[in-house]
Amino acid sequence: MRIRHCSSNIAPSEITPQTVWRGRRELLQAAIAAGLCGAAGRVAAQNPSAQKLAAKPSPLSAMERATPYELVTSYCNFYEFGTEKEDPAQHAPKLLRARPWQIAVDGEVRRPRTFGIDELLKLAPLEERVYRLRCVEAWSAVVPWIGYPLAELIRRVEPTGNAKFVEFTTLADAQQMPGLRARVIDWPYVEGLRMDEAMHPLTLLTFGLYGEVLPNQNGAPLRLVVPWKYGFKSAKSLVRIRFVERQPVNSWQKSAPNEYGFFSNVNPNVDHPRWSQATERRLGEDGLFSRRRPTLMFNGYGEQVASLYAGMDLKRFY
Repeated sequence: MRIRHCSSNIAPSEITPQTVWRGRRELLQAAIAAGLCGAAGRVAAQNPSAQKLAAKPSPLSAMERATPYELVTSYCNFYEFGTEKEDPAQHAPKLLRARPWQIAVDGEVRRPRTFGIDELLKLAPLEERVYRLRCVEAWSAVVPWIGYPLAELIRRVEPTGNAKFVEFTTLADAQQMPGLRARVIDWPYVEGLRMDEAMHPLTLLTFGLYGEVLPNQNGAPLRLVVPWKYGFKSAKSLVRIRFVERQPVNSWQKSAPNEYGFFSNVNPNVDHPRWSQATERRLGEDGLFSRRRPTLMFNGYGEQVASLYAGMDLKRFY
C-alpha cells in the first residue's frame, strides 16, 4: 500500500519545539561528558556474570532516569516463552541458545548474505541510547539500549529500487520456546516497517541493555527497538531481515486485525479496543494508587518522526 504524503495533520502541540529539543540535546551531551548517565555501568557492575558491551553514549538519548534493571529484565512480553509477564525470565535464560546465531538478510537487495551474530555485532560502532518505551498494555519504562541504527546494516546490503518495506522474522523453535505450544499467533512472529521507518536514525538494531549483552528474556541475541512504536514493533531474537516490495502482514495484524494495524504508533488519541492509550504507568515509579502519566504522541519522539506520517489519518492507518 502506498501512502500519499502531504501536509501534516499533527497538532503542533504534539511535537516538541525545535528550540526545546536542541536545548535538551545540548544538556544531554554535557551530562554525558560529565558522566551523569552511568546507570548502565552501575547496573552491569551488579551482574558480574553478564557479558559486558562497550558503547559510546548517544546524544539521541532521553534525559530521564532509567527504570531499574531488575524490572526491565523480569517484567517482559515475549510470548514465545509464555503469555505471563514472568514467563520469559523464568524460561528464556535456561532454554534459549543465543550462541551460535545467524541472521539472513535477503530479498530485494544487491548484496544478500547471512551474518553470524558476532560479525553483525562488529559491523558498526555501538551506541548506548536511553529510550522511553511505552507498551501496548499502558505501562512504560526508560531503558539504556545498546546497538546501532538499522540503517547501517541496510546501506551495506544495498536495497534495490523495489525495496519498499522491511520484514523481520524471529526464531520459532519449540524445543527452546515452550510458548509456541500455545497458538497465540501463527508462528514464527513476523513484523514489518516501511523503508523510511527502517532507515530512520532512531530505529535501533539492538544487541544489549544496561551495559551488557541482551538477556535471553529481552530478545537475545538481537532485537529491534523502534521507540515511537514500542510494543507494536518489538521483534525479538531475529533470524531473518527481508526487503520486499509489498507491505508485509505482521503477526498481530493477522491474528487480531481489529486491534493492530501495520502503521501502529504510540498514539494517545487512538484507543486499543480493550483499554485506553491516553495514559500509562511507569514501571518502578507509579504505585497502584499513583496518578497515571499522560501518554505522549509518538511516545515523545514527534519532533523527529511526525514528518514520516504527514497527511496520514493516524486513526485509520493504525
